[in-house]
Amino acid sequence: MSAASLIAVPWKTRRRRRIIWISSAFVLVALAMAGLSLGDAAIPIPEVFAALFGKGDSGTRLIVVGWRLPRVVLGAAIGAMLALSGALFQVITRNPLGSPDILGFSAGAYTGALLVIVGGSVSTAALTMGAVGGGIASAALVFALVAWRGAGGTRLIIVGIALTAMLGAVNTMIELAADDVVAHTAAIWGAGSLNGIDGRWIPVILVTLLSGGLVIAALAPGLTLYELGEDRAMSLGVRPVRLRISAMLIGVVLLAVTIAAAGPIAFVALAAPQIARRVWRSGPMPFAASAMTGALLLMFSDLLAARLFAPTMLPTGLVTIAIGGLYLAWMLSGANRRRR
Repeated sequence: MSAASLIAVPWKTRRRRRIIWISSAFVLVALAMAGLSLGDAAIPIPEVFAALFGKGDSGTRLIVVGWRLPRVVLGAAIGAMLALSGALFQVITRNPLGSPDILGFSAGAYTGALLVIVGGSVSTAALTMGAVGGGIASAALVFALVAWRGAGGTRLIIVGIALTAMLGAVNTMIELAADDVVAHTAAIWGAGSLNGIDGRWIPVILVTLLSGGLVIAALAPGLTLYELGEDRAMSLGVRPVRLRISAMLIGVVLLAVTIAAAGPIAFVALAAPQIARRVWRSGPMPFAASAMTGALLLMFSDLLAARLFAPTMLPTGLVTIAIGGLYLAWMLSGANRRRR
């Protein structure tokens, strides 16, 4: 048995997925156009297209290409990266709650980046290295604490929740010990937002997304077999320990780079893979569909955050928390109903 045979689907399902992909692409373009057009200075769609092709007046080109386009591109890419990270951890934990938000990895990456900010550096490289280091350290700690009884199941979730709570207390103490200006900067960044993000992050984000996507594509056949169970995967030639470590490292790097760029944006990693699984009706984890769902979810949330109470702009993380909280409540209530 191979991964290809496991993911073989009927013709009707393939046709349905093609329709969903085409529809998703249209929604993605529509959200991008809304992000480029709406704002304190509303710009008609024809003028947006003209600015994108280097035409129109210089003021319009500055607003569309210089200010709004980086936010739209980064919103889509960061949403995709968060979703891919969540999908990886949900596969290797074999648990739909196996999100880096819940497992403590987001809190660890936040701690690493926070220490860099308090140390006086806000450069792209320093923030990225701090977030990646914190994320890997927290992931290693969580898996080390549960390794003696297996890395899956409820135990991993409980340890992750406990680590998240402890790191939350540590982060609060770090912010209280910092001076007022640094603490204020850290608090704004810690809410998770695309409001202050700029174009300097585009190369870092896109390179990380492309590299991570290629590695995930290479790991996908093994991850599909791993979802059947560790013993069965081993019988089919998969090396579970190597696979878990590779997936964990890629998942943490994808997550940590987004945190360095925009702060911790919660619940996209949790919700997007499960929404994609239901919409695309996929048995194995649909990584590409998860990335598309994450991009749409974050772009929609950011549009709400920017325009819902305009001219006041909410942190994007507040909107994703509201959406994710509703999704989590719905998921848990559905699980309770199935037990009855």
